[in-house]
Amino acid sequence: MIMTAFEQIRERLEKYGQVHLLKYWNEINEEQRRQLKSDIEELDLVELSGFFERATLSIADDGEKLYNRLQPIPDSHVLSVCRTPKSDLRTFEEEGFKQISLGRVGVLLMAGGQGTRLGSKNPKGMFNVELRSQKSLFRIQAERILSLQRLAYEHTGIEGKITWYIMTSEATMEPTIHYFEENNYFGLRKKDVYMFEQGSLPCFGFDGKILLDEKWSVSKAPDGNGGIYRALRDQGVLADMTKRGLMYLHAHSVDNILIKVADPVFIGYCVIENADCAAKVVEKSQPNEAVGVICVVDGKCQVVEYSELSAKAAEMRNSDGRLTFNAGSICNHFFTTTFLQKIADRYEKELKLHVAKKKIPFIDNSGARITPDKPNGIKIEKFVFDVFEYAEKFVAVEVSRSEEFSPLKNVDSVGKECPTTARNDVFKLHKKFIEDAGGIVHGDECEISPLLSYFGEGLTHICKGKSFTSPVYLKSSLDPLNGHL
Repeated sequence: MIMTAFEQIRERLEKYGQVHLLKYWNEINEEQRRQLKSDIEELDLVELSGFFERATLSIADDGEKLYNRLQPIPDSHVLSVCRTPKSDLRTFEEEGFKQISLGRVGVLLMAGGQGTRLGSKNPKGMFNVELRSQKSLFRIQAERILSLQRLAYEHTGIEGKITWYIMTSEATMEPTIHYFEENNYFGLRKKDVYMFEQGSLPCFGFDGKILLDEKWSVSKAPDGNGGIYRALRDQGVLADMTKRGLMYLHAHSVDNILIKVADPVFIGYCVIENADCAAKVVEKSQPNEAVGVICVVDGKCQVVEYSELSAKAAEMRNSDGRLTFNAGSICNHFFTTTFLQKIADRYEKELKLHVAKKKIPFIDNSGARITPDKPNGIKIEKFVFDVFEYAEKFVAVEVSRSEEFSPLKNVDSVGKECPTTARNDVFKLHKKFIEDAGGIVHGDECEISPLLSYFGEGLTHICKGKSFTSPVYLKSSLDPLNGHL
């Protein structure tokens, strides 16, 4: 007897204890049935049943003591920018410029998030922290790429392009494409900007049942920034990197307004050290700072979340007074394309699953859509940093927080990691650039267009011996006339 499509779906769901997804089949119309059928067909039920089992085990293991298995990352694997001779930094930088000019460098931007916590429904990259230029995070980062391409050409005489890979999500893909198109890709060539979408995973109840968001749709959530490895493979991004001859990628999140996109010092150091995976870190400001720490656990480098680090380990200090576990993780990484391919081919399915208990809207047994007031299920995510342990050579680069790290996560009322702190951190750094170039600034509000200077270079002829009064905005002739977007 030949089974109908519905019977085949039902049999498959019954096998994995998820037949409840069809409970309202007879109440929904043909279009809704097509959507539900599509949602169910996308589910890899074999993998998902294993995911839930692994995820619930990870909740149980959270309390396992790490203290006796922890070691700080060895000094031999950490380059501290502020404690390294300038001549060495110049050597690394020149190597970075060389690789950029040869067209071997790309940028992997993780931009799947919306600005919900900032009071915006737009992709977070479109957010504007009210700098004088009114530039968004996307524009600032695009202009840093343009500036860096120019610098690399000036240093090598070879014109190379940086390919910008932007990972969006289902919620942010269309508005991101539209934003780039209406702004003419901020001066970059369209063919050098490649957007792709991260995957999603279904949301589970605590009993392992997949939740329905509507009678005709499965409840889903993005699979975390660690979903990037599967997306790179499944959406043809790794193949595109190979076709373009890329060898090195700088990967980072969209919300750090001070990001040194494709930093040539970072790229060059990693290339010279023959590292296949690396991370920038900032020194933890205090033992209880809510930031993950890069450590060695059971002989392998990994990020230990601040909630997993015991008070004893967090408060340990070296003889010089610095915290022993001080390498704060800031979602700022280097990968070789060979390493990314290895992860996609061999290790992606083994990545650790991180579980968050959440209040997830769902369809209850009576068919009503409920918005719960307490956690009723779990969302499963993978994190980008969980690949460190698979590196043949992992290194870290410690950078200055005031120069390279100012994340944007909260509304101003929270008072930290918000638009005001991001804006003020730009002002402080750019004031320092003007003063280092021989200028004097009266007041604090300073902004320098990335098109004029990537990281404070090339300002002497503009600033030396001159006095500026806040608000100061130094821009390039290439800047938009209206200064917006």
